[in-house]
Amino acid sequence: MGGAAGAAVAGGAAGVDAAARAAASSGIESASREERAAWLEALAAALEADRGELVAIAHRETHLSETRLDGEVTRTAAQLRFFAGVAREGSYLEATLDSPDPTTIPPRPDLRRMLRPLGPVAVFTASNFPFAFSVLGNDTASALAAGCAVVVKAHPGHPELSRRTAGLAVAALASAGAPDGILSLVEGVEAGVALVQHPSIAAVGFTGSVRGGRALFDLACARRAPIPFYGELGSINPVVVTPAAAQERAADLAAGLVGSFTRDGGQYCTKPGLVFAPSDSGFVDALASVLADAPAQRLLTDGMSGAFADGASAFAGRDDVEVIGTVRASDTDVEVAEASSPVVIVVEAATFLASREDFLAECFGPLTVVVGYADSAELSAAVGVLEGSLTATIQHAGDEDVAPLTDALSRIAGRVVFNGWPTGVAIAWAQHHGGSWPSTTASVHTSVGASAIRRFLTPIAYQDAPQSVLPAELQDGNPLRIPRRENGALGA
Repeated sequence: MGGAAGAAVAGGAAGVDAAARAAASSGIESASREERAAWLEALAAALEADRGELVAIAHRETHLSETRLDGEVTRTAAQLRFFAGVAREGSYLEATLDSPDPTTIPPRPDLRRMLRPLGPVAVFTASNFPFAFSVLGNDTASALAAGCAVVVKAHPGHPELSRRTAGLAVAALASAGAPDGILSLVEGVEAGVALVQHPSIAAVGFTGSVRGGRALFDLACARRAPIPFYGELGSINPVVVTPAAAQERAADLAAGLVGSFTRDGGQYCTKPGLVFAPSDSGFVDALASVLADAPAQRLLTDGMSGAFADGASAFAGRDDVEVIGTVRASDTDVEVAEASSPVVIVVEAATFLASREDFLAECFGPLTVVVGYADSAELSAAVGVLEGSLTATIQHAGDEDVAPLTDALSRIAGRVVFNGWPTGVAIAWAQHHGGSWPSTTASVHTSVGASAIRRFLTPIAYQDAPQSVLPAELQDGNPLRIPRRENGALGA
């Protein structure tokens, strides 16, 4: 291995041990925020410089279009630069100072508190975003910004791309003067299990299935010293179309929905997989008309194609639903490898409520379930059984009172969208990409946006400490000029 602990480590416990130990001894936590920001910017530049070859590899391995992948490289570089800015700005540290006050009961000493790096982080990459949630994706960027070394577990859906990205990252970090060990790659199921259990790993970031995430989550909790497991798992992202909205713009809503749930083969964690629309409003007819022209697409892997076909067939085999679109069975390897066609399953609210577990199960791919409701009572009952999701969407007319609906959906979703579609997650300080189980394992955190860095930090308070031992961010006079709260007042 060379450079920053090597571009890749062979699978297995021995390889994981080497990578985790190198991460633990890297010393990244002692680097300044400016140094870490510069390393992130170097990674962004390296990614963009190798854009053409990376996109070609990703296209070959994932079947996603080169246009989509090229845009994802741009997004990934933007994420790296975004977290460079977060590190430089410094408010994420939550630096807080309280002066001594002998008049309080009990007397208050000199207290200074901030967040510090948690330690080496294991990052499990996603299949559906081979750049933005992969080797140099959001989890890696936020962990490095926080001052944590990262050991990446490559996704088997794009192994060559993972190795190539890790290689260019290691070289870029070495050229930028980063210490050895702050980024490395491991591969294989055995390596993933060993990584979560390794004593040097302090936290895990994961994007993937509920089943896989739950298994690793349980391993993280079962350790002698349990560690945080930040998993983004399954989400159906409900949409509510109000009667007024359906009457006002049914055709436009149908076009928007089809565009959203079929985008890149419906392989988005924010795909709208469940839609509540008023029965007999014309919305389903409009949807059928638009869906007739929607293209089929080959999914990321043959396994995903087969799982999608099985899931769609299970829905279509019911005698209490209407099927719009073509459901392709997965009887042979040839069929599994073919493109998957978009499917809409239409069901009435009473049937949905009677078989809620079936209809609330995520079907990864271009499928959505439309639930027809007769009145506000049926809609309220249906919304009341929803589980946690990353997003919820309300399509309404401009003058409608949607406050009660907003309140209900806010209880189960991390982001509520109004008169838009949830696919597409902006990189911003105010962004939240999370939700309660099963969408994530830690509903108070996000995996996109500035506060994603908070997952990989832990508080430390100093009481009556001499100036010589305090971090510069907590010293008198605020020498680094970061945002701080002093005696209750925010300032810089």
